[in-house]
Amino acid sequence: MLRVHFTAADLVRTRVSDGADPLWETVLSLHRLRDRRPDPALAACRRACKGAGRGPLGMLLPLVPQYGYFPDFLTPAEGTAGVEHGLEALMSTPRTRLRSELTVLGGCNPLPSWTRSLADGDPAALRRLARCVRTYHHGTLGPSWPRISNCANTDRALRLHALWQGGAEAMLRTYGPSMRWRAPVLEVVYPVDRDLHLDGRGLLLVPSYFARSPVALADTALPPTVVYPARPRTADGTPRTHKGLAPLLGHTRAAVLQALGGDPTTTELARRAGVSLSSASEHAAVLRGAGLVSSVRQSNAVRHALTPLGSALLREDGDR
Repeated sequence: MLRVHFTAADLVRTRVSDGADPLWETVLSLHRLRDRRPDPALAACRRACKGAGRGPLGMLLPLVPQYGYFPDFLTPAEGTAGVEHGLEALMSTPRTRLRSELTVLGGCNPLPSWTRSLADGDPAALRRLARCVRTYHHGTLGPSWPRISNCANTDRALRLHALWQGGAEAMLRTYGPSMRWRAPVLEVVYPVDRDLHLDGRGLLLVPSYFARSPVALADTALPPTVVYPARPRTADGTPRTHKGLAPLLGHTRAAVLQALGGDPTTTELARRAGVSLSSASEHAAVLRGAGLVSSVRQSNAVRHALTPLGSALLREDGDR
């Protein structure tokens, strides 16, 4: 269990990242690459794992074991601004930190001999690592980046809606069951038992397409960050309906309710839920009549938002 301890100042400074973090997605996709049934975005790349002695995977896979610890320097905070910003920060990692984190990794997994030059901060080794990350990211994740980004953005909209409606604590309550808010502590299901005291720094929450469970930086001195699985998606990118809501509302209406993050217009709602414009309007009207949705006209469009009752219904169903 990871226990994240908040103060009042931390709640004010807690935020959701602007979208998918390319370096976190790169690292976590390397975990998923070894799955028995990898994500379709990685299926073509999985064949390269068997001959990974050369190319980007030859350098990346030893640094990112399938389970357990991987170095924090692979996912610098600057990555939220884009791949190149993140790679610049990676190449500027202090030698003491490189050596320390690779020593921890080596204590858990045997490392190839070339990692010694990386631990020494050799500029050529750092440039090679950055080049491998860039090549893998663009070549493997690039074609699927719109899907990855859309998944993270939709999840972000859901969290921000709760934040705007009820504040940081209301948002933190939307993360169950793997992340439960028990004020003033966020309890995160985690493979090791540890405590993270934010001490006024706040927490950055990063929705991830490839994460299967929450992940935090190992070094507590770094900016506090928790990467969590974005809301499950179907193959076409629309939200996956919770099983508990479908019998109550019907599959289509439950999908419409779950697609309401970020105050979408009727057109956006129809696209997210995979229904026609008229069907989206009809379902929104029924949900509005039940007190689960509010609607406001803006110019030529109608925007829809979850009411507190609607948010509570989704939250309780997600906690099951």
